[in-house]
Amino acid sequence: MNTLEKIVSWAKRRGFVFPSSEIYGGLGGVYDFGPYGVELKNNLKKFWRKKFVEERDDIVGLESAVLMNQMVWKASGHEADFKDPLVECKKCHRRFKAEDVGFGIKGKGQKPKIKCPECGGELTEPRQFNLMLKTYIGPVEDSAAMTYLRPETAQGMFVDFKQILETSRKKIPFGIAQVGKSFRNEITPGNFIYRMREFEIAEIEYFVRPGEDDKWFDHWLLEWQNFFIELGINKTDIKLHEHPKKNLAHYSKKTVDLLYNFPFGWQELAGVADRTDYDLRQHQRFSGKDLQYFDQERNKKYTPYVIEPTLGIERAILAILISAFEEVKGGRTKTTESVKEEEIVLHLHPALAPVKVAVLPLVKKLSDIAKDIYQMVKKEWVAEYDEDGTIGRRYRRQDEIGTPFCITIDFDTLKDKKVTIRDRDTMKQERVEIVKINQYLNTNLHP
Repeated sequence: MNTLEKIVSWAKRRGFVFPSSEIYGGLGGVYDFGPYGVELKNNLKKFWRKKFVEERDDIVGLESAVLMNQMVWKASGHEADFKDPLVECKKCHRRFKAEDVGFGIKGKGQKPKIKCPECGGELTEPRQFNLMLKTYIGPVEDSAAMTYLRPETAQGMFVDFKQILETSRKKIPFGIAQVGKSFRNEITPGNFIYRMREFEIAEIEYFVRPGEDDKWFDHWLLEWQNFFIELGINKTDIKLHEHPKKNLAHYSKKTVDLLYNFPFGWQELAGVADRTDYDLRQHQRFSGKDLQYFDQERNKKYTPYVIEPTLGIERAILAILISAFEEVKGGRTKTTESVKEEEIVLHLHPALAPVKVAVLPLVKKLSDIAKDIYQMVKKEWVAEYDEDGTIGRRYRRQDEIGTPFCITIDFDTLKDKKVTIRDRDTMKQERVEIVKINQYLNTNLHP
């Protein structure tokens, strides 16, 4: 079993991620995040927001709607250009991205002799397929009522640009940050939560003076790299890929992807794009509204350029899990029967861990004092209480979900009013006074 298969199995067993609608056979490319998974996801979003909104003076937040006027997508170019070449099997009628089954690899104008990977049937010629999911507003399903579930969060930041500028009183350079759901009718979703049809994007639209975009592009590319490294992803597992001019999106002057070394190869983890003034100019042209910026310092109006650092939350989670996941043959403890077991340790950054601390009485007779300590701790931290099974098994359960610290209450606690705090990664144990537990955790859990 390869690393990805192990993580898929572990994620389901431990309540992190499982297929959506599974009792009905699931829905391709759609997943649910369970009790621990949703905590991990929320922690990542909080960490991102803290770093890029709360700790900076030049960025404000936004939560724009998933549903937008259809004209937004006409103006942005998505209705005309947000497409992938698709082929269909004439026998089983399964559809695939042309590039995924080898079209376009053998040379210009040369049709490769490729068969359907599912049934071996003949494939059609590639045709363009729009990745946006359609829906209708109101009781009548006609063209006037049609719109799309947004395929990206960026357009909400562009159409609200002038209102945010006026209400926040920011001056260029400044940014708008947003985390939100996006939807794409992916032809071939796959690799677990890497390529999904419903997912979350965290991105910033950073507005700058024309001519200063190259400087800010480099700034945000470095910020984006440092963000992943800070979360525990090894620097050697990340590399940069600049898109050649011929492959750039219709709005982009320059795009650089951060690639991660996934078990299925080097694939896009995040990216930074120079969108120039394309979006604001398009929305100004289609809406008839003035979306220019008046620069008081220069006493002139202009359309700002935009640098867009963006990342997929689920892709980031997958990379984080792969980086944090350790499988220890025979277990880490050599003094008990656990030496015969296989042990999983999830070395998550403390800020991301779904549970920060577990409270474990050595035996059930100590549950009264242990529960008092648990109630004290849970007022400050996300905590779990566990008194079932041997202390070794309980440690391993917490190691497997990434809990940084375990507090053990033993019979000495009744005498010296101290507990043992065990570190997940080093397994070192330290005696700490009950009254100083939160102080200890505060020192060791903050990023």
